[in-house]
Amino acid sequence: MACGTAFMKLIRRPACGGTCKLSLVGKCQRTGAMASAVTWKQFSADSPEHISRYPIPYKKDLPYDIVELMEEVESKGGFLPNVFKVLAHRPSEFRAFFAYYNALMNQETGKLTKADRELIVVATSIHNRCLYCVVSHSALHRIYSKNPTLADQVVVNYENAELSARERAMLDFALAICRSDTIDDGHFRDLEAHGFDREDAWDIAAVASFFAMSNRMAHLTDMRPNTEFYSLGRVPRDKGKDGGKGEGRRESD
Repeated sequence: MACGTAFMKLIRRPACGGTCKLSLVGKCQRTGAMASAVTWKQFSADSPEHISRYPIPYKKDLPYDIVELMEEVESKGGFLPNVFKVLAHRPSEFRAFFAYYNALMNQETGKLTKADRELIVVATSIHNRCLYCVVSHSALHRIYSKNPTLADQVVVNYENAELSARERAMLDFALAICRSDTIDDGHFRDLEAHGFDREDAWDIAAVASFFAMSNRMAHLTDMRPNTEFYSLGRVPRDKGKDGGKGEGRRESD
């Protein structure tokens, strides 16, 4: 599920009493999707938009920490990704999902960049036929990589995509995990030949495995991507118009 934390950066920060909560630092300047106000008009069970086959909870019925996170995501990003609305159906699972998502996708550990992680999600999610994750994480890859076409190529056929040898080795291993292939020493040697060590292999496998679960929950709920995701990061920002901001644009520098 390409999570909306997508074009945003999930972080942990201390809360009252020494506990921690999920928070977000927006990348709205990169996406150009900043809204003038948070309306939440569609965040209710009577929304005309089809988001999920399960009920979307009313804001007033949700725990405060989840409402606070959603409001922060929407105010910084300009829209609330549907994954937040859908998973709010079960608050305890919502918290667990985004905590693990944060640990996997928003850390600069080992040799995997954030663009690498997003490309893994795209490649494995297309194998699992997950519309939501393919669309939303393709948008994130475009933003992080500043490459407006590579994710689309991977969606069609990653074996014919304009990948570096390193990226191809990474996706070959991710797809082996995704397909539940038998993993042997040959897989690790192939990764090592392209600069990945065993900790990097763990990271690649963890992302592929987490999103295998996420893809299947998206199937269960019939989760649909926000329309905003389709255009994010596709064309360079024209800094001479509208102050350099516009939906569906990205920084060219």
